[in-house]
Amino acid sequence: MSAVLAGVGLIKKYGSTTALAGVDVEVGACDSLAIMGPSGSGKSTLLHTLAGIVRPDGGQVLLRGERSEMGVPPAEGWGRIDDLGENRLSALRRKRFGFVFQSGQLLPELPAEENVALPLMLEGLPRAQAVERARRWFAPLGLDGLERRRPGQLSGGQAQRVAIARALAVAPDVVFADEPTGALDQATGTEVVRLLTSVTREQGAALVMVTHDAEVAAHCDRILQVRDGRISNYSQFTVS
Repeated sequence: MSAVLAGVGLIKKYGSTTALAGVDVEVGACDSLAIMGPSGSGKSTLLHTLAGIVRPDGGQVLLRGERSEMGVPPAEGWGRIDDLGENRLSALRRKRFGFVFQSGQLLPELPAEENVALPLMLEGLPRAQAVERARRWFAPLGLDGLERRRPGQLSGGQAQRVAIARALAVAPDVVFADEPTGALDQATGTEVVRLLTSVTREQGAALVMVTHDAEVAAHCDRILQVRDGRISNYSQFTVS
């Protein structure tokens, strides 16, 4: 596996509580990693730290091919992202990361195609071109004919597939999914996670997913168990 994202010695504290206690983790292109653990174990903090949403108190988050604030090429192909300024970090999240959350977080006033096109428009692509590119995702994700429907007119599974399309629209290096099936029934959740893992792999993106559901996690290539801010167990297997 050629790693694209890595966390090295990650430490994060909230007051007297240690959420991450020196965690090392890496994820490669086309690799899918499920992070599991009990409530308060640090699994969501780990995902948010890797995604540049939370800054670690210690350790580093490294992204292959990223440049420093001064534009210096990274040593050995790697660059730190945890010490970037807010503007650079926000731009990086828009360009190189995709996000799928439990509730989808679609904008209710926009039709599905514009929700998918939004990250492209934020990067300066004209609306017509962004929407045209967004529409290409609808048939592969089983959403053909739903382009003009607003989120309130979609089922939970359809809304999550729109969220997957939005995450992939910018051709990200890494997709982060935080409990993406948590609000869905079991059958719909299974369908969504199968789609999420397969389409990210097909697009050459890495997937980092937090889930409490062992059946959902089993669709990933690797499972990382976190407890008390430390990795307590690690499993690797090939998904058929």
